Amino acid sequence: MSLSRREFNARSAAAGAAVVLTGTVGALATAPGALAADRGDADGRRHEPGYGPLIPDPAGLLALPAGFSYRVITHSGVTRLDSGEFTPSTHDGTAAFEGHRGVTLLVNNHELRGKRSDAKYPVPMAKGLVYDPAAAGGCTVVEVRRGGEVAEWVGISGTSTNCAGGKTPWGTWLTCEETEDLAGANGMTKDHGYAFEVDPQDRRANQDPRPVKAFGRYAHEAVVIDPTHGHAYLTEDAAGPNGLLYRWVPPRGFRHGRGKLRTLGAGAGILQAPKCFDSAGRFVDDLSRAITVGTVYGVDWVAVPDRDARTTPVRKQFTDTQITRARKLEGMWWGDGGAYFVSSFARTESPVPHDGQVWFYDPKRRTMRLVIRFGVNSDPSKEGTFDGPDNITVSPYGGLVIAEDGQGLSHLFGTTEDGKTYPLARTEQNVGTPENPEYSEFAGVCFSPDGRTLFGSLQNPGIMLAITGPWRRGPKSPR
Repeated sequence: MSLSRREFNARSAAAGAAVVLTGTVGALATAPGALAADRGDADGRRHEPGYGPLIPDPAGLLALPAGFSYRVITHSGVTRLDSGEFTPSTHDGTAAFEGHRGVTLLVNNHELRGKRSDAKYPVPMAKGLVYDPAAAGGCTVVEVRRGGEVAEWVGISGTSTNCAGGKTPWGTWLTCEETEDLAGANGMTKDHGYAFEVDPQDRRANQDPRPVKAFGRYAHEAVVIDPTHGHAYLTEDAAGPNGLLYRWVPPRGFRHGRGKLRTLGAGAGILQAPKCFDSAGRFVDDLSRAITVGTVYGVDWVAVPDRDARTTPVRKQFTDTQITRARKLEGMWWGDGGAYFVSSFARTESPVPHDGQVWFYDPKRRTMRLVIRFGVNSDPSKEGTFDGPDNITVSPYGGLVIAEDGQGLSHLFGTTEDGKTYPLARTEQNVGTPENPEYSEFAGVCFSPDGRTLFGSLQNPGIMLAITGPWRRGPKSPR
């Protein structure tokens, strides 16, 4: 059912009030191109957001604020799985789960594209866990024990371009393939472009991998599940034309739980794409049109004609007047009763250039609200500037933590509850040359279940890091 203009205006006004007054993240309102800036309290004292400047690392790997430290958990080509093979390369999306007796379990995607034979460190083909023996990607499960010991094993292999994904309310991981390769393309023997469920607690549950075809076949990035209604929200990182945000509505009577997704038929439920409009009822063709933080759009949902997309990619099944697109729809995380999701840098591919947006979708009000926007970064090599947000998580200390995948320097950075940005970490590992330095993107940002450790990865070559320090909740803004 479509929203009327009166309903939309009422809901958007309520949404604005709700973001200001409640929630883990609260009111995020970073102005275009904003940097971390001083902020005054009511008593006149001034505080900088975050934890202070980043201090160079003598080991040349990771700069952190004073009082913080890191530990390497896995390193592609250096650490080994319990089967003896090297840790696979190209780390990406990750989530942390609470295991038994103080154990933290991390499911780590490996964004390996193309043929297994072309990958130096592919995800090993563990017995019973292979989807397509020609594909190099998949994910591993990393066990970090209370005493510091680490073990790693295969969760799924034989998948392709495992980019982000998402944690389910019932304690499993959905790994997503950012590809549209059909069998026969790029050496593949099976169709790809699906989501797969991986259980970090039960290795037997991962036997005989099956794609969740009901979620559709396209260049998947991330996914979250609405714990109340059971809807899945999924991002697509694709261009020519720009990709889509999707909503999957489960069939009547379906109840989520461990192993339930693999029981769904390919056409189960309804897969939909958004059609947004502003407070005047005008259609919005691309999310880049929003240039003011706090912009709220109403959302209708339009059914996808052919979700398996064997002849026409899903995003090309719509005209530009039927749905709302966005450039580089990347990470997504559930919090505050809705989904925070990223549209990354859009410089020449979208109607209005920007270097990143973060949106909040409120399923109750069926509205999208722009909570962070970065203007085009004129000097990505300069410390203190950010661009290209990618993976994202909600911080237990307030605000968001975002992995940067832009140009120039590469950071993990945070946002305060009143929208300021601040650096948390910067990679110092130059994977380019002294004349043309290049720094790996950050990925897989997530907190441990107890909130004491922030995990993140350097995608190239593939290094998972655990960051600890004097975490604290930031001071509140005057209301």
